[in-house]
Amino acid sequence: MKKKFLALLLVCGLVLTLAACGGAPAETGGNDSASGNAETQTPDDTATPDDAATPDDTATPDDAATPDDTAAPDDTAMLSGADDASDTAYVQDKGTLVIGITDFAPMDYKSDAGEWIGFDADMAKAFADSLGVKPEFIEINWDNKLMELETKAIDVVWNGMTITDEVKEGASVPDAYCRNGQVVVVPAAMADAYTTVESLKDLSFAVENGSAGAEQLDLLGIPYTALDTQARALMEVASGASDACVIDLLMAGAMIGEGTSYPDLTHTLQLNSEEYGVAFRKGSDLVDVFNQFWADASAQGTVMETATMYGVQESVIVK
Repeated sequence: MKKKFLALLLVCGLVLTLAACGGAPAETGGNDSASGNAETQTPDDTATPDDAATPDDTATPDDAATPDDTAAPDDTAMLSGADDASDTAYVQDKGTLVIGITDFAPMDYKSDAGEWIGFDADMAKAFADSLGVKPEFIEINWDNKLMELETKAIDVVWNGMTITDEVKEGASVPDAYCRNGQVVVVPAAMADAYTTVESLKDLSFAVENGSAGAEQLDLLGIPYTALDTQARALMEVASGASDACVIDLLMAGAMIGEGTSYPDLTHTLQLNSEEYGVAFRKGSDLVDVFNQFWADASAQGTVMETATMYGVQESVIVK
């Protein structure tokens, strides 16, 4: 009986043991599943904003190319445009010096062959030759001379130009090369009656528009007919269309009086004293080039030789 009872206990224990073993997989699986959840990335384990690339970690404006790090205008494209700022380089690159003029003897006028000659024209040709370029003469509206320079329609005004405040404000002017004055021209037969400023107010005048002569009449409050050149102003007086004109002393010396184109005209009153100069674009480096050219041409005798040829040797300025 005891044996049977022991046997029964053993069987029961075995059954309980087997039952316990049979339940283990479920518990194990549950632990594995939970363990699997623990081993997968949780929100704490994933990359947080602190762990991820933050604005501090990324390239900031300080790290990126800044205006200081990039090539500055002076170091880059502006260097490539440096030659653009040089009038000398500009003129030499295109191979021509474009000279703005009017018909104004003895400074600029055409020969019988149609070539521009005169003291200014010949010296302009020599200057162009010193630059290694060809001269090109263009007749301009004198009143628009500064605009023609600024827009690069011409490279220089070289036409017995009086150096005025307006010219100096709108262009770069080298040293003066000639002395001059504005004079009143009338028929020789009536010259004695017009030798004072007060007497001039009874006359009808012709004058080149925008010229130094026009400026003098403006200062005196005397009205006038504005024409495109001084040569036309002279023609007005010679024809009787106007009583008088105001032109440059140098032109009067070459164009009126005995042995000239207008033998019956003379000049009476000189209204001022002034100087001639050429004009380049504002800030042009051709100013220094011109001054050196004039000094060299003076030393070589070219200036005086050319001045004597055109009868302006008493007025020319030799360096």
